[in-house]
Amino acid sequence: MDAFNTVILVLDSTIRLSVPLLFAALAGLYSERSGVFDIGLEGKMLAGAFAAASAAAVTGSAWLGLGVAMIVSIFFALVHGFASITHRGNQIVSGVAINFIAAGATVILGQAWFRQGGRTPSLGADARFGAIELPFAEALRGLPVLGPIYAELISGHSLLVYIAFFMVPFTWWVLFRTRFGLRLRAVGENPAAVDTAGISVAWLRYRAVICTGVLTGFAGAYLAIAQNAGFVKDMTAGRGFIALAALIFAKWRPLPVMVACLLFGFLDAFAIRLGGTPLPIVGRVPVQLMQALPYILTVVLLAGFIGRAIPPRAGGEPYVKER
Repeated sequence: MDAFNTVILVLDSTIRLSVPLLFAALAGLYSERSGVFDIGLEGKMLAGAFAAASAAAVTGSAWLGLGVAMIVSIFFALVHGFASITHRGNQIVSGVAINFIAAGATVILGQAWFRQGGRTPSLGADARFGAIELPFAEALRGLPVLGPIYAELISGHSLLVYIAFFMVPFTWWVLFRTRFGLRLRAVGENPAAVDTAGISVAWLRYRAVICTGVLTGFAGAYLAIAQNAGFVKDMTAGRGFIALAALIFAKWRPLPVMVACLLFGFLDAFAIRLGGTPLPIVGRVPVQLMQALPYILTVVLLAGFIGRAIPPRAGGEPYVKER
């Protein structure tokens, strides 16, 4: 039973740790399916986290924090769109610039506003998204096997966790069952054909990057006002880049994206749970090595264990209208 409880705790942590990756990877899916590569997911998540924690600290409302996080992330997404769509700039350079700006601005503004070394004040329960207990979770907790699974794995998460996993089938439906999704995928493969049909390529891509901003706002808000109780410097810790790796690993498809994010979340949870504890045969593993596991897996998978990942054909290329 102790082993079963350990597995349940690790899987519970896996779900919680995979949520920001899932939001960010789905955000990148919208953008990159439209032909706009976005390496700035990390920066938008970080800006969203700072905005959410700052607004929640000032107003005491988690919902206002989420709203401000989305607004700030959409602003950065539109900056990326303005540079790469309207002015046909290099999408990689634009994304890197957003990462640097967000990393510096959050610390400077945090110190100027709150005088806590770039941190925001610790948030109370009312300023955070708390756990939601589903019906009958407590009553069923004592049942063998199914009780802990329902009470721990399915129940007891914040609202943003349920929204993240709802977004997976919703994104699949949007991309593959709606006119907007058909046009979005078409503009990432052959923007000239879309333009010939009388559809604005620029407006479609702008809508895609707005979707990216909304979802990265959710990712940042989750980190700051659901998983944690405030903002700290560089709290995204490379999750935006891991989300990009998950997106490539999943070959730009929603359901495999979820699987990839859960895999990375499991490694993170495994490292937290077993870091520094003696293991059979190998003995005590350094905490730093365990913490590096998700990043090591990212490199290993991208080095050739995922097969050939073919991005959208027009990805990264600005569209120039033929005259």
